Amino acid sequence: MSEIVDRIVAVMEGPDADRHYGEGVSERDHALQAAALARAEGAPPALIAAALLHDIGHLLHGLDEDIADRGIDGKHEAVGAVFLAKHFVEDVVGPVALHVDAKRFLVATEADYAAKLSPASVQSMALQGGVMSDAEAKEFAAKKHCAGAVRVRRWDEEAKIVGLKVPPVSSYRDVLEASLRR
Repeated sequence: MSEIVDRIVAVMEGPDADRHYGEGVSERDHALQAAALARAEGAPPALIAAALLHDIGHLLHGLDEDIADRGIDGKHEAVGAVFLAKHFVEDVVGPVALHVDAKRFLVATEADYAAKLSPASVQSMALQGGVMSDAEAKEFAAKKHCAGAVRVRRWDEEAKIVGLKVPPVSSYRDVLEASLRR
């Protein structure tokens, strides 16, 4: 087993993963639900890892849960992507880096997507740049990891069910190991 996988499991099982950031579920439960959805869809290991790790920046940036209430964008996607890029393949890092922009993109391009957002997600989107313009959406759609980021984003929105039982963090060691840079 690799040290980085051990570290990620420890972070995701640690007390900071109990934070909610305005949602009804903890960061841990949210991540596990997103990964379970990815696995259930038969996503490749790197995309399952991206679903599991998409919000790891929240657990690394050291900011309080009420950052959005204070008008602060913690840029968790960038914090997470920088951390993950040292250890994981681009097919993990790209979707994590782009999952916030994927929300902005989906709201801009799908008439009913905004209604799927939780109040906390709507609040954070305002801090993250709001709905993409047509030009921004076109540019985003051309990015290499757009499709993966959109899939992660869809799982992200669904992964907010209070009390849902899903496999533990340790059950994802295989996809994390398979997604490491060699």
